[in-house]
Amino acid sequence: MRKLILVVIAGILLSSCSTIGYYWQAASGEIAILNKRESIQSILNKQNTEDNFRQQLQLIERARSFASSDLLLPDNDSYRYYADLQRPYAIWNVIAAPKLSIEPKEWCFLIAGCVNYRGYFLQQDAQAFADELHKEGLDVYVGGVAAYSTLGYFDDPVLSTMLRKDEGELIGLLFHELAHQLIYIKNDSAFNEAFATAVAQEGVRRWFNIQNKPVLYQQYLDTAKEQEEFQQILTAARDELANCYSSSASDAVKLNCKQTVFNKLGNSYHVWRQHARFINYDRWMAQPLNNAHLALMSTYNKLVPNFKALLDKNHGEMKDFYSSVRQLAKLSKQERLEQLHKFTESKFVNN
Repeated sequence: MRKLILVVIAGILLSSCSTIGYYWQAASGEIAILNKRESIQSILNKQNTEDNFRQQLQLIERARSFASSDLLLPDNDSYRYYADLQRPYAIWNVIAAPKLSIEPKEWCFLIAGCVNYRGYFLQQDAQAFADELHKEGLDVYVGGVAAYSTLGYFDDPVLSTMLRKDEGELIGLLFHELAHQLIYIKNDSAFNEAFATAVAQEGVRRWFNIQNKPVLYQQYLDTAKEQEEFQQILTAARDELANCYSSSASDAVKLNCKQTVFNKLGNSYHVWRQHARFINYDRWMAQPLNNAHLALMSTYNKLVPNFKALLDKNHGEMKDFYSSVRQLAKLSKQERLEQLHKFTESKFVNN
């Protein structure tokens, strides 16, 4: 708690009046979660722990040990505790973009650096901030998130919001958040998220291989394939919008183009949905979609193949892979991107 208080005080001292309230809500939200923690082992020791819940926690215990022993992720007290939040999401992220731009608005913070979203522990606070941005003329989207990382500053617990996921998604989320604790670069969300996603995907592959669960792994792959297909539909729309906005046409023409692209997106989704077996984004697609819904589409996945190529270059050795990533972290943002692209190019040539 002392650490949290010092971080918050430092943030307030370095912030404008408009962000002081934000830091306080972040501090109180984090304190509330930390106060809800109970060790997973103590829950398992209780005789009245419900069987399905017990099995989920036992799975998490095994996966948590695997994360440190096999993936060489941080061996600390993160995810050795459980917190029941009694709400559908851990936080709600606010994403915003101009009416005629697909580039998301950035916010900069003391620890995380500059990111393309602003998180709130209470949905009403997130919506209130989103309403303010909307009044400023921005396209806005508020989305719930099941988990987040404090980047190793605190011992993050397993959250009740994470347990709605199946085995592959659950342990993948665990590996993803631990990867953020291992390596995180300020002001480079694309690098951070792609690295953590690549670690998570490799971790899930190794987990199911060791557990000898080929059926569950295939289900994980099939689900991931459909997620990727959906992302491709959204990315195509995002690229079309970018072309609309970069043209020399009038704003009225650009707005008309924008509406056409979103109509086309709806049709593309309807066609794709006919054969999708595992993924259902009907409720998400039923929203009044805008630029903010598509602004972050490429952040998580665009560089994942590059990190996988780097892992192959290191013969699957996680220690060497992390060492290579740390070397990239020392470069400028542009230099990192250029180096990552070289890994996929050389793999293509070698093949």
